[in-house]
Amino acid sequence: MAVLKLAVLISGRGSNLQALIDATAKPDYPAKIVAVISNVPDVAGLDRAKTAGIPTQVVNHRDFKSREEFEKALDAKLVEAGAQLVCLAGFMRLLTPWFVDRWTDRLINIHPSLLPAFPGLDTHKQALDYGVKLAGCTVHFVRAKMDHGPIILQAAVPVLSYDSESDLAARVLAAEHEIYPVAVRLIAENRVNVINEKVLVTEA
Repeated sequence: MAVLKLAVLISGRGSNLQALIDATAKPDYPAKIVAVISNVPDVAGLDRAKTAGIPTQVVNHRDFKSREEFEKALDAKLVEAGAQLVCLAGFMRLLTPWFVDRWTDRLINIHPSLLPAFPGLDTHKQALDYGVKLAGCTVHFVRAKMDHGPIILQAAVPVLSYDSESDLAARVLAAEHEIYPVAVRLIAENRVNVINEKVLVTEA
């Protein structure tokens, strides 16, 4: 079985990274993490990776004069690691068109809303303010426009009458941890095709 080589980009605690670490630890999972790279030093996600024996690196965006220089350094680390798919997992940097084009259809993100609803930050506040009855999360291929791109997988969760933002966030995060590894598996099994900016998933 061919194994897809993943790199995971993080900026913080790495809870979605942990979901991918747990999935890739299973013997029948068709992907492995070859690098975890953070743009912020000393975050908890790096400790998670080290505990799992995964190589880690820090490419601190503050060390570079421009976004482009930062991304070229990041790109070099990804190529050096042999990454075939890049997974954003709480990576809090907007990526330029240059980087997105370099990794077109090899760069995915998980967002805590049912896109195209509620892009950007404060998604749970947006959902509660709007009064939606369903919230959720989306795994999608990254495009240059923020929180846009072909949708691979989504999961919905109920919004309850007296939910706080933290209540809803916890429910959505649990769903994120479920669907991110599934989306990666679909890609690793070559079952995901992007046609006219829409994802078609073939049967196993």
